[in-house]
Amino acid sequence: MNTDEVVDATACEDSPAPRPADSSRVGLIVPSSNTTMETELPELFRRQTEATGHRYTFHSARATMKHVNREELLAMVGKAADCAVAVSDADVDVIAYACLVAVMAQGTGAHHGSEKAIADAATDNGHPAPVVSSAGALVRTLGAIGARRVAIVTPYMAPLTKMVQEYIESEGIEVLDAVALEVPDNLAVGRLDPSQLPRIARELKREGADAIVLSACVQMPSLASVQAVEDELGLPVVTAATATTYEVLTALGHRPSITGAGRLLTGELGS
Repeated sequence: MNTDEVVDATACEDSPAPRPADSSRVGLIVPSSNTTMETELPELFRRQTEATGHRYTFHSARATMKHVNREELLAMVGKAADCAVAVSDADVDVIAYACLVAVMAQGTGAHHGSEKAIADAATDNGHPAPVVSSAGALVRTLGAIGARRVAIVTPYMAPLTKMVQEYIESEGIEVLDAVALEVPDNLAVGRLDPSQLPRIARELKREGADAIVLSACVQMPSLASVQAVEDELGLPVVTAATATTYEVLTALGHRPSITGAGRLLTGELGS
């Protein structure tokens, strides 16, 4: 191999592969024990691709977290910037920070600072990208669809569920009822059966509600039940995953065209 070939090979290694015009790269920052976000989001975007022809690829970085408690959540937050650097190396078009409660555990309005810290880390790494946090996506999406009163389901222990309720209410959205399934182990949360959610949703106190948050957690599986609950109860149904998907599409400038996951992702709701 001559010197020119070595130089050319080095330049190739240093440059991100060019992307097709009909494809977008989505970066994900997830807890190490998350097993749901990397299944529900690709499925939702597969449906978007079926409708529009535009393709999406997913590129993840993981931050250690096994148990859903305040100590591990706050420790995960400290790793978010490093994860942003790692995932931005893939030259992604948007970054989704997919741990709702890790952000909310920092206090009201924390999604603003978390999204900025991740965006700054990606920019400093030479690959700027818009950032969506699941916490920010949930409260902004509820606002966008005009939901001022909601009932929510979480897998968290009661104190963390109370914290999530207070966070949502700090954004001007009243929580009429909040069910805590009280599962502390994050892997166990990912094994919860989404077919139980219609029964849980029926038992919510939802008189006067504008929407139901069927899963205020990106790890709790819910996609299989979103449409069924919406059809049965007649209220818009949003989850942390569908809200994140909605905002990722918005950040990319793409109109939602997803079926079977509630009106939000058909493009019928929102601004």
